[in-house]
Amino acid sequence: MATIRASCSECGDVELTTGDVHVRVCTADNQGTYLFRCPVCAMTVVKPAEARTIDLLVASGVSYETWEPPLELAEPRGTGQPITHDDLIDFHHLLQDDDRLWQALGALDER
Repeated sequence: MATIRASCSECGDVELTTGDVHVRVCTADNQGTYLFRCPVCAMTVVKPAEARTIDLLVASGVSYETWEPPLELAEPRGTGQPITHDDLIDFHHLLQDDDRLWQALGALDER
């Protein structure tokens, strides 16, 4: 098992094994990160990684996974009015009243 040297923002340089490190790559833009739990302070550390670093980590046996950004990021922005504090209060009250909630949901189906 390979030894990997990484840096924790709190503890400085730490030594890890391939089982301690995980690589994640975004399918939309191929940006990658690696993450590990610091063996000294137990804080989870996430660092950006270039393709070469990812290739070296994966070749040494580090686990690898891909992820896709949520579809909400592709939705158009700027349509409709911003949510106000009053809107949040109204929504809170709506969630407290099952009858009103079902009526509001039914009105959405009718659109």
